[in-house]
Amino acid sequence: MPEQRPPLPPFTAETAAEKARKAEDAWNSQDPVKVSLAYTEDSQWRNRAEFFQGRAKIVEFLTRKWQRELDYRLIKELWAFHDNRIAVRFQYEYRDDSGNWFRAYGNENWEFDENGLMRRRQASINDVPIKESDRKFTWAKGPRPMDFPGLTELGL
Repeated sequence: MPEQRPPLPPFTAETAAEKARKAEDAWNSQDPVKVSLAYTEDSQWRNRAEFFQGRAKIVEFLTRKWQRELDYRLIKELWAFHDNRIAVRFQYEYRDDSGNWFRAYGNENWEFDENGLMRRRQASINDVPIKESDRKFTWAKGPRPMDFPGLTELGL
């Protein structure tokens, strides 16, 4: 029996928002293997200027990412959905190993198979330097608390 990652397509507004939140929570775990399990074995990715395919490459990419992007905190927000596709906007904050802080702004387009696994992910992202005092994503490492505001509520 093939593995499934509910909610499954076709998505409703509620299930698409749930899928986005589950993705956010997984990425905030900063566990590359855990995150990779939400994708098909041959998932196709574009992240900024990197193009790659497959779970092993996803794990490699995320391992490198979280070695460079320290104190990573992410918020995703549903933008649009249709059938087996979801678009989200997101922002995350991180610091580099010199203590410089950044806020990354981006959009992702996702396509899922019938089992709810993401088979395609395309991400466009821009980084903006911020002062540590301008940080907005201040919860402890791990998933964003349910009562912590989202992007819209934060005015982002």
